Amino acid sequence: MAKQVINIGTTANDGTGDPLRSAFDKVNDNFTELYTDDTGDVDSIIAGTGIAVDAATGNVTVTNSAPDQTVALTGGTSITTSGTYPSFTITNDAPNATHTGEVTGSAALTIANDIITHAKLGAEFTTTGAVTTALDFGANQVFTKTMGSDTTFTYSNVGIGMVKDFILTGSHTPTFPSGTKTVAGTYDGSVSNLIQIVAIASGDYWMSISKAQ
Repeated sequence: MAKQVINIGTTANDGTGDPLRSAFDKVNDNFTELYTDDTGDVDSIIAGTGIAVDAATGNVTVTNSAPDQTVALTGGTSITTSGTYPSFTITNDAPNATHTGEVTGSAALTIANDIITHAKLGAEFTTTGAVTTALDFGANQVFTKTMGSDTTFTYSNVGIGMVKDFILTGSHTPTFPSGTKTVAGTYDGSVSNLIQIVAIASGDYWMSISKAQ
């Protein structure tokens, strides 16, 4: 309900204001509105963690009962902390620490000579895999294939200087990607052929073909 305003006239006793009954009817309606429409009113205040109140209703004072709580920072290996809340300093006590062993250095690391063994190499240098048509230089060192028909092969993930071995058999014609040059040997489908492919440059591959004696 909107507030009901009592008309008190223009001047005292000029007879233009609300009659007494009408005026107090408005008063009653206004009070009824106040006492019955209390949706959203705060009935009481309850203190939470670190908060204190001096009363649940009425004039309530809310106080932070645990101000300036202690914050502690603990350093770890080669890390120290200093200062107090709210200003802390975290320090690395060993920046650019020198690593020793097979790999040494504090900035640019140096790998010792004669340390990288075959077991440390990736699969692209230590494994054999059968292929369909794709020779993925990043997957295996040795590829195998027995052709059942004329086959066109492709290369992928080639790095300059990579050398791959391809054991190929089958009395059909193999076709290799553009840029592949045969520098030695010829393919003989009646026996197993060891084909070695060397990536000389981008799009430049030298291929030699050998057969068991």
